[in-house]
This record gives sequence, C-alpha cells and structure tokens, in this order.
Amino acid sequence: MMTSNTTQATKKQYANNKAEHIGSFLRALKLKKARYDFADRVIYEETLRQVENAEIDNLIDIQLDLDCTVMTDGDFRRAWWHLDFLEQFNGIEGHKIRDGLKYKDAISKPYDVRVTGKISFNEDHTCLAHYRYLHEAIDGFATAKFCLPSPNMMLYPYLRNNRTYTEKLDEYAQDLALSFNQAIMALYAEGCRYIQINDQFLAYLCDENYRAKEIEQGLNPEDLAKLCVEVLNKTLQDKPEDLFIALHIDRGNFSSSWLYSGGYEFLADHVFEKLTNIDRYLLEFDTERSGNFEPLEKLKNSQADVFLGLISSKKEMLETSDEIIERINTATNFLPLERLGLCLQSGFASMEEGNKISYDTQWKKIKLMNRVAQEIWG
Repeated sequence: MMTSNTTQATKKQYANNKAEHIGSFLRALKLKKARYDFADRVIYEETLRQVENAEIDNLIDIQLDLDCTVMTDGDFRRAWWHLDFLEQFNGIEGHKIRDGLKYKDAISKPYDVRVTGKISFNEDHTCLAHYRYLHEAIDGFATAKFCLPSPNMMLYPYLRNNRTYTEKLDEYAQDLALSFNQAIMALYAEGCRYIQINDQFLAYLCDENYRAKEIEQGLNPEDLAKLCVEVLNKTLQDKPEDLFIALHIDRGNFSSSWLYSGGYEFLADHVFEKLTNIDRYLLEFDTERSGNFEPLEKLKNSQADVFLGLISSKKEMLETSDEIIERINTATNFLPLERLGLCLQSGFASMEEGNKISYDTQWKKIKLMNRVAQEIWG
C-alpha cells in the first residue's frame, strides 16, 4: 500500500483546498521582451529581475482575486519548465541541439541538457532565491507552491545512456535521487512546505509507441517503471513530515500541442501502488488521449487524493460546469468524492512562449475551476 509520512495536521491544512492550477501562466509581453533583451545583452540582469519581480507581484494579486489558495510564481523566471532547473545541477549542462523536440503540432527551440559528469546538487542553485522571493511576496496569506521537474526527466534514453555512467544505471539513479532530495531539503530550509513534482517521463511510459521503442532497444518498460518509482521513493525518503508533495503526470505541453498518448493502466500497478510520500496526484483527463478513470481504483487503499485535470490549458474553448460535474461524478465510481479534487490539465505556459490561448480565457478557466469546486465540495 502506498503510504505517506505527512502528518494528519499537515494533510488537514490542504483538505479543504479542492481546486488547484498546475503552476505556469502566460507571460506578459513586457516580461518576454525583458528576457529577450537580457539574452541580447541590451539590459542588465538587475533590470530583468525588476521586471520579473513586478510581474510575479502582479500575478500573486490576480491569484488572490481569483480565490486561489495555492499560488506559484507562474514559472516567470524560467524559459522552460524543466531545463532551467536541471542544467544547474553539477554534472548537467544546457546546450544547443540540431533540432527542437517534435510535439504533435509544434517544434520547440533547439535546446536541451546533457550529462557531463557525476551529478550532485549545486548549493548556488537559483531555485532557492526564486522560492525565497515567492515566499516573502505571498507573506503567509496563501500557500506558496514550488514546481520542480521530476528526477525521472533524466531517464530518457539519450540522457541515461551517457559516458559518465556507462553501464552504471543504478549509480545514475542513486545520484539523481540524492541530488533532488538535497534540492528539496534546501527548499524546505527556505520555508517551502508544498512541492509539486512534474513528471513527463511517466507519461512517456504510458504511450505504447514509446514502450515499443524501449523494447526494440532491449529494455523492459516494466523495469523502467519500477526504476521511476525507486528514484522518486529515494528522492522523498525521510522527507520532513510537514512537507506536502503533489505529483503531476504531464503528457507534454508546448504551444497547445502534446507529446504522449495513453491511459494510466500501465503505470497503475507501479506508480499508484508502490510510490510513497505522494500526498496528491494531479492527473490529466482532458481528452480521450488520457484514457478513463478506472486506474484510479489502484489508489483506493492509498493516503493520496486525486485532482482531476478536466479543464484544458491548451484550448481557447471554455468548458461548461455541467460537463465537468458529470465527469467528476463518473470518477466517483472509482474513488469517493471526498478523495477527489479539480485541477487544470497542465500549465498555461510550460515554456515561455505559452499555449495558444488568450490571457482572458486563462483567467476564465481559473474562475471556472474554483467555481465548480465550490459548487461540488463547498
């Protein structure tokens, strides 16, 4: 049975919070321009920070107006939801690549990370200063949630098959878990009490086409799923008891396009039954690509709640309350209503370019989410 060391008092803090966004928001043109100007050496870093700070302050005010009880900095200091964070570990570096990542209907900028040496946490990682600002800006009137990529993001074939850890996959996994554990503990020391881990590699394993490619390379996807669970369990081993952890399984989110298809059936026996210290799952269910709710039954004996990602951050069309409520009711066939909550399917701008959606619709979707949650759970 999946367990968590999180205290009942801490869980109770979040029990009445039944609606949650995934973290990233569309960047204002002013912020985009400042980032490009800084990259082109038109402005100094100090000027960029001033623009970022002002935009984050404004975003916090908007989240407050929209009755969000869990807030983020919108990823406003990042170009990517994951690479900016990963490339600051010792032994990992960012670099330009020949071609960008091919999504269903889009191609990202040609940039990625690679392993250059033994991986360890860098005590000068900017996530600490970034969280510190968010914590002070929110000033206790809401929960400051900090979003991290999962260590499993380093398990893609081209990353795990590196020269530093040749035929040392166990050592590689161990170093990833230890490094991320130290990052989490450093954030905790800054006052962070809610961390959201975003895992796209788990969604990759949901997709039978990518599982087939792993089999072609001589690897059993079941073994990879077990490795993912092992890495996350070691990362969260002995976490502080008042630290709340959410896991978002993300099928790819760039320019309103996606990477992976497939329901959660393949993961259910591994992730839903063997993962420990996860207090909340944030799961995508916005399209048929995500499968049905049946795998949620595997979480029945766990201590985690499940937030259903029924509102798309990719589409301009606004969902209706009735269709969301109907799907929540369907999900109660597999988990009781008190164990469920409502969330966006993903962020609005996992990368700084953002999804093809208007600012106005972005806020309407947050309002809709909070209104439906209030109607159902009170």
